[in-house]
Amino acid sequence: MADRDTLPLPLEVRTRLAELELELSEDTSSGSEGEGSMQGEGTPTSSQSSINMENWISRAIHGSTTSSTTSSSSTQSGGSGAASRLADVMGQTHLENHSAPPDVTSYTTDSIQVERPQGSTTTSRSTPKYGNAELMETGDGVPVGGRVSAKIQQLVNTLKRPKRPPLREFFVDDFEELLEVQQPDPNQPKAEGAQMLAMRGEQLGVVTNWPLSLEAALQRWGTISPKAPCLTTMDTNGKPLYILTYGKLWTRSIKVAYNVLHKLGSKQEPMLRPGDRVALVFPNNDPAAFMVAFYGCLLAEVVPVPIEVPLTRKDAGSQQIGFLLGSCGVTVALTSDACHKGLPKSPTGEIPQFKGWPKLLWFVTESKHLSKPPRDWFPHIKDANNETAYIEYKTCKDGSVLGVTVMRIALLTHCQALTQSCGYTEAETIVNVLDFKKDVGLWHGILTSVMNMMHVISIPYSLMKVNPLSWIQKVCQYKAKVACVKSRDMHWALVAHRDQRDINLSSLRMLVVADGANPWSISSCDAFLNVFQSKGLKPEVICPCASSPEALTVAIRRPTDDSNQPPGRGVLSMQGLSHGVIRVDSEEKLSVLTLQDVGTVMPGALMCVVKPDGVPQLCKTDEIGELCVGSIATGTSYYGLSGMTKNTFEVFPMNSVGALISEYPFTRTGLLGFVGPGGLCFIAGKMDGLMVVGGRRHNADDIVATALAVEPMKFVYRGRIAVFSISVLHDERIVVVAEQRPDSTEEDSFQWMSRVLQAIDGIHQVGVYCLALVPSNTLPKTPLGGIHLSESKQLFLEGSLHPCNVLMCPHTCVTNLPKPRQKQPEIGPASVMVGNLVSGKRIAQASGRDLGQMEDNDQARKFLFLSEVLQWRAQTTPDHVLYTLLNCRGTIASSLTCVQLHKRAEKIATMLAERGHLQDGDHVALVYPPGIDLIAAFYGCLYAGCVPITVRPPHPQNIATTLPTVKMIVEVSRSACMMTTAVICKLLRSKEASAAVDVRSWPPVLDTDDLPKKKPPLLYKPSNPDTLAYLDFSVSTTGMLAGVKMSHTATSAFCRSIKLQCELYPSREVAICLDPYCGLGFVLWCLCSVYSGHQSILIPPSELEVNPALWLLAVSQYKVRDTFCSYSVMELCTKGLGLQTDSLKSRGLDLSRVRTCVVVAEERPRIALTQSFSKLFKDLGLHPRAVSTSFGCRVNLAICLQGTSGPDPTTVYVDMRALRHDRVRLVERGSPHSLPLMESGKILPGVRIIIANPETKGPLGDSHLGEIWVCSGHNASGYFTVYGDEALQSDHFTSRLSFGDTQTIWARTGYLGFLRRTELTDASGERHDALYVVGALDEAMELRGMRYHPIDIETSVIRTHKSITECAVFTWTNLLVVVVELDGSEQEALDLVPLVTNVVLEEHYLIVGVVVVVDIGVIPINSRGEKQRMHLRDGFLADQLDPIYVAYNM
Repeated sequence: MADRDTLPLPLEVRTRLAELELELSEDTSSGSEGEGSMQGEGTPTSSQSSINMENWISRAIHGSTTSSTTSSSSTQSGGSGAASRLADVMGQTHLENHSAPPDVTSYTTDSIQVERPQGSTTTSRSTPKYGNAELMETGDGVPVGGRVSAKIQQLVNTLKRPKRPPLREFFVDDFEELLEVQQPDPNQPKAEGAQMLAMRGEQLGVVTNWPLSLEAALQRWGTISPKAPCLTTMDTNGKPLYILTYGKLWTRSIKVAYNVLHKLGSKQEPMLRPGDRVALVFPNNDPAAFMVAFYGCLLAEVVPVPIEVPLTRKDAGSQQIGFLLGSCGVTVALTSDACHKGLPKSPTGEIPQFKGWPKLLWFVTESKHLSKPPRDWFPHIKDANNETAYIEYKTCKDGSVLGVTVMRIALLTHCQALTQSCGYTEAETIVNVLDFKKDVGLWHGILTSVMNMMHVISIPYSLMKVNPLSWIQKVCQYKAKVACVKSRDMHWALVAHRDQRDINLSSLRMLVVADGANPWSISSCDAFLNVFQSKGLKPEVICPCASSPEALTVAIRRPTDDSNQPPGRGVLSMQGLSHGVIRVDSEEKLSVLTLQDVGTVMPGALMCVVKPDGVPQLCKTDEIGELCVGSIATGTSYYGLSGMTKNTFEVFPMNSVGALISEYPFTRTGLLGFVGPGGLCFIAGKMDGLMVVGGRRHNADDIVATALAVEPMKFVYRGRIAVFSISVLHDERIVVVAEQRPDSTEEDSFQWMSRVLQAIDGIHQVGVYCLALVPSNTLPKTPLGGIHLSESKQLFLEGSLHPCNVLMCPHTCVTNLPKPRQKQPEIGPASVMVGNLVSGKRIAQASGRDLGQMEDNDQARKFLFLSEVLQWRAQTTPDHVLYTLLNCRGTIASSLTCVQLHKRAEKIATMLAERGHLQDGDHVALVYPPGIDLIAAFYGCLYAGCVPITVRPPHPQNIATTLPTVKMIVEVSRSACMMTTAVICKLLRSKEASAAVDVRSWPPVLDTDDLPKKKPPLLYKPSNPDTLAYLDFSVSTTGMLAGVKMSHTATSAFCRSIKLQCELYPSREVAICLDPYCGLGFVLWCLCSVYSGHQSILIPPSELEVNPALWLLAVSQYKVRDTFCSYSVMELCTKGLGLQTDSLKSRGLDLSRVRTCVVVAEERPRIALTQSFSKLFKDLGLHPRAVSTSFGCRVNLAICLQGTSGPDPTTVYVDMRALRHDRVRLVERGSPHSLPLMESGKILPGVRIIIANPETKGPLGDSHLGEIWVCSGHNASGYFTVYGDEALQSDHFTSRLSFGDTQTIWARTGYLGFLRRTELTDASGERHDALYVVGALDEAMELRGMRYHPIDIETSVIRTHKSITECAVFTWTNLLVVVVELDGSEQEALDLVPLVTNVVLEEHYLIVGVVVVVDIGVIPINSRGEKQRMHLRDGFLADQLDPIYVAYNM
């Protein structure tokens, strides 16, 4: 063995290794997510005596245990090593190069590193290689990691080189935001011991009269001592219910075997043949029926698959069990009478198919239902062989269920090994509290007991719940020698023993602790011994054991007679364990884990400890690894899963030089631990419960133990704590969920929670990401009352766990965020421009068609003022209808012809002069509902020479909040008078109004329902077109009230630009469903028809609340080609008509004539909404390309509008991470972090746009993100403000570039966007420039040095849970606050907190500071459907939101 490494390995072993190596390298990537069955109890430390482990650890460290198998050829790579290695690799890969010479500019000889032992180059390769063995080995047949041939390496290096030398950083758009990678701590402990040796168990001494198979044992006892008791079952009062004798077990099993083989299906086509799998479905209180069925299957040579009873159609994990049955090809389920009656039934009395289950025939095994086998029929009893005996199910960490197959020979050998190590003898009595269907309960209480003709007293879980002492009472009553329990049963007995007098446990020679391998079982064992030692319990009786479904019993402490040899103890440092290293510590410290040994290796087995991931290499003596067992008595495979089987059941451990330690395969146990002095095994945790956080390993069970140790415990239930990890932002994060007692207050709970966080941080040095408390009994349970971990985790991730308290700590846990961005010193605008020229990028500028060059035979152009246009129309086409107003039923409420409008306006002008006594240029507030009165009042003002301001009227149901806004606009605009309708007049004088504002300070109010009869002596004719035509007031999304001044020139230019873009003329009809108070909505509603002469069909958006189909029906009925709406209208239609498209179709709704449907907006296009609208109404003839958006802002009310000609709006995908750095990087659709942006319509005629850097005011290149600046004849001429803070905003209207074209005067829109030249051509044949709006500068949030747009975070949040209907985010101090509207029951509120925190971390690399859950409708929205985030922020800070829940993340 010593010089094994110089010889080539046998071929099949080598290829096997190669395959194994490949599989391992593929399989180790799946991250671990903690699980552990929560049935135990305990505290992390224990004050019992401990063996001094230091001497053996130190011995191990200094390497006094010499290892003869380690090879002498160490792999030191010398100086010349690299060159010879390269030569060697070159030699192997036959570098032939006939084509172009290799590009080796960035390729040094050191870049290939293949570790190889010295002297290996001379080894002759005698054996041929097959498959991938060549890849996997170095010269001497020792597998290495992976190796890349030199040619591939060269290619990789060539590809890595940039194509041309990069320009300075600001042109390079490729950008990677790097997450911090946790650097290993240089001071972390490392394993220093010698390599461990495999431990061999004692010989399995086969006693001559041991049976040759388990069935043979049953036959022997059933015939020679049929009266001997085999199993006694208990009822819930603890009275013996039934005694099954060996004779009965034998005869009934034969009966079951016969019926299973001969009475199912037909004689020609039996349903079951030997080797088929059958499900065993028996309740936990009926071990006798189970035992008969199990042995019946063994005798019939069919394979039993014991599973839990499905109580409902949706049990936790039941679906996965169904998948297992399906994959095992199970068609028959054996069950008991009582169980069969208790299964859920359909109304016809049939058992429904459970979710995910195959179709099953249910077969009752009670004797009275079975036919007697004929005299000549007898089961065939063979010696134990390699056929499958039974399949035990195992639930994995992710909730999936696997079936572990156990062969008949393994079954028998395992029984023999248990008999030998536990010293079982005939007719002993054993009390079993464990689940008899699997694991320790099955092995001791059903199998080994029969081999030795023992008597089992079975205690059902239901009895334990009523009387936790029942098992102790049975031990006394039956003077039992052995008991099989879990630490939970010991703990319960401790709690309940006080009132018991006559307990005597002196008969016990062995107390098997099934979960003794759990790190916290030690405290239960110690406490139990402390209390019951006085009742006759001997210390050496307690025998913890370690087991796993794959390896069966791994180790068990032997019952000794020598009471002065204390059991092994190890007090280990948690810090060391988290690095996988064993370091002995002192018990005084809190951060230690005290372990008890679980005895020695099983008889006839070989055990070693290998590294938990990667190649199965032996650990050092002071290193924690996964225990592997080489023995006949283990499982052999996961049924039907060959790949996983290979990785688990066919492992070949190797030493440090890669030599195999045995030619036989080992089985991975899934247990983490080490072998201590004297061959004692210690288990520190399970692979399933392993959580790797920041590169350190933590065990779910240890964290549970720490949580349980936190006093006072009266707020949560012991043992009802789930700990698992979820993956967020490329690392695992720990989640702790506990069940809260109903009587604990929120204050108590938070106190307990914060203590738990501190304890876990102090003891494990790891942060808890989320700690949640749920109401009692709401965590999903396993059939025996433990917590179903994977199901709990699933509920947590889906947001359906419904916690009643949540504490998230992302600020303390998440340490791998990218570094905050440091702002680079700005590059001067001049060098940016030069740089753009050098890199061939054009300056980002674009313009609409030139107004001067456009010929149109338009009479309206002759007039400078809209009032003149109206007079001209009233003379030339007096009866042409300009406006039609629809009511909510879709019928015409009123209409206006040119002459009607003119005459009405004249009367209003008279009224203003006579009753209002107004001068030229006085301001008049028009407070009207959307309609015709508003239009007439507007032109009346123009006729009188007054300046109109349209104001939204107060809402009669909500005067308190809407009236102050009206008052504010009236005051800020310095209105000399108000005009309105009689109804609103009355409203302004009402009691509610005087409660909301000071009514006495209103200016005079004129009621236009009561007009004078006479017309004015002469209409006002303005002299200067640059004077004010009207004021446009609007509340921006940041909550700022801003009025802008529109001159007569700008107003006419605006109308002309829209007329040309949309090709409007008198024979046209346009449907408008917008609020007519500001921006483009007002212009379309009041001005465009008068200028262009087309008919406007007016639909007030408020009417859609009554009849959502009103707008679309009108569009269809009037055969409209162009229509305008707002996002709120589009959303109303999408939500309100989603299910009615068929009925609308049958009513004749047809949208096929619509050429343009424009959403009027001042924000980034809401692409998801426009797409779902297009999709929804496609069936009604709406062309998907018809829907587009416009873009306007305060300085220019319409910059873009799709119009009739020109290419369709384009969509691009940009990298969201680059946007945060103010860069635009185009990516493919569907790539990670991609954000779709839709072009905001076409630039209007007469409009020029440039993209400028908002800080330096320098021009930017194509596809660079910057502020959109606009130059146009219809720009507003400035803000109208009272308070004289013009200086602040003066440059909004009169900015100049700091470089390049410094003459042009631009207006700054305050919006970020970019221009991109597309491949499309516009009407003039030029290439089309598309403008993409990203978001408002005022709204953008500076966080971690990067710029975030609220809408991006909100989109992610809304996607995360079905109950989130709306979301708004803002910053407060430095915290990100997320407000979500909950559409669901209030118990869902807390589910949203972790989900919101996760998604913002994952997608935006931001930590949410506060999550506020509110009712629907709390997030304020303006008339355009834009969120008023600043109003919301003010409401939050003033504590006015009345939230359902506010979570402050720590």
